[in-house]
Amino acid sequence: MTTSAAGRYSGVFPIAPTPFKENGDLDVEGQRRVLDCMVDQGVDGICILANYSEQFLLSDEERDQLLEICLGHVAGRVPVIVTCSHFSTHVAIARARRAAGEGAAMLMMMPPYHGAALRADEEGMFGHFSAVAGAIDIPIMVQDAPLSGVTLTVSFLVRLAQELPQVRYFKIETPAAADKLRALISVGENVVEGPFDGEEAITLMADLEAGATGTMPSAMLPDLIKPVLKDFFDGRRDQARARYARILPLINYENRQCGLRATKTIMQEGGVIASDTVRHPLTVLPPVTREGLLELARELDPVALRWGR
Repeated sequence: MTTSAAGRYSGVFPIAPTPFKENGDLDVEGQRRVLDCMVDQGVDGICILANYSEQFLLSDEERDQLLEICLGHVAGRVPVIVTCSHFSTHVAIARARRAAGEGAAMLMMMPPYHGAALRADEEGMFGHFSAVAGAIDIPIMVQDAPLSGVTLTVSFLVRLAQELPQVRYFKIETPAAADKLRALISVGENVVEGPFDGEEAITLMADLEAGATGTMPSAMLPDLIKPVLKDFFDGRRDQARARYARILPLINYENRQCGLRATKTIMQEGGVIASDTVRHPLTVLPPVTREGLLELARELDPVALRWGR
């Protein structure tokens, strides 16, 4: 775990995929192997039950099961962030309390939304985050992503940080993320403790230049992303750019061609999990796309591609 003197979380906090068996059931043993692989990748923390974990395809019972399995198996080796997003404030509070009770280090939440049109206004969103923050005593990361269809202004995000002590972390993955990060840090001053990059780290260098102190990519190649951050924060910016340029084609291929399926493909090929199954209506990668991903990955040799071999 990377922390500052104030104990702030920073560094690389990838999203854990949720492995399934060929019949679509949870692969519990595979989940434990995923977590061990991620720890061996040298991550600073792990995020579970996020969108890249296929959280929208899990039942409530499966969420609870995975929460216990993941936090129990990681067992404090690295901090675990648990995603607790839900349109219902009541459900979000229940999820937050359960995650905190199981030992989560932090929660991650999107603003309340449902479908293409059901949204809360700013006061509704503030009340939503306020109610969850009042129910727990661990930090909250606000996920600002296009998936929600909700516009979170810099002034609103800063208001959350100023008025709710738990809200200090922000994962920014909107278009022009670097500009928003820069504005958030400038306006938020000391209340924004953790400005994080997202979207598979596809804009990582620009976001680091803007002041990001962490990134939340997939679990496909965090071992190759972490040296970029180390070089950057140690002042070796040219070396950081060169490292990032080397891995960017794979990140781009993941982001633009594969989505959440990329990590599963790499981990199956690397013997971490038995199957790259995703739950219907999602489908596995087409053979040509899969081979293109593996070809790029083999050139870089990430830990996930050889961990179980």
